[in-house]
Amino acid sequence: MPRPKRRAVVLAAAACVAAVAAVLLVTGFGRGGNGGNGFTYVDGDARAVMYSAGHRPQAPDFSANTLNGVPLRFSAYRGKVVVLNFWGSWCPPCRAEAGTLTGLAGQYQPKSVTFLGVDVRDNTASAEAFMRSHGVSYPSVTDPNDTITLDFSSVVPIPSTPTTLVIDTTGHVAGAVFGETTYSELATILAKVTGTS
Repeated sequence: MPRPKRRAVVLAAAACVAAVAAVLLVTGFGRGGNGGNGFTYVDGDARAVMYSAGHRPQAPDFSANTLNGVPLRFSAYRGKVVVLNFWGSWCPPCRAEAGTLTGLAGQYQPKSVTFLGVDVRDNTASAEAFMRSHGVSYPSVTDPNDTITLDFSSVVPIPSTPTTLVIDTTGHVAGAVFGETTYSELATILAKVTGTS
């Protein structure tokens, strides 16, 4: 198959996955946010949720290389609170939220919270330029074929990029922001997960 056609097929498949995930998000979270479904809305916004204890999905493990080629295994982060941000340099909302994530990463580092990015369908040069221009100091792994994204989509809907997940110390997804995150939403989730609220 010629390269342009192959790329079109991959992009179409990714769009289909995103559409299915969006349907799951709407149907799964559209029935209310009062905790009866195992989650509550954050700041009254249906795009940001906290999962109740006992209803937190297990985060899948993965192995990948960081943008600078260092092997990373997600299970090595067990015992820490992890903010996992799915992003791409091609994504305008990702650029808009970069400062918020960078600021919160610095603020929560003394509280043993680790930030990690998953760079989706990107090339290394563009991703590295993005990180430099936005002052992002925490690592990102590459996910050029959506492998990590699809694994996480099997337990938590990832309808689009960006999506930000907060993983608790037991390796379960405690909260999520679907779309561009705000300081208030992510800080609220982190305060609850770290017990500093």
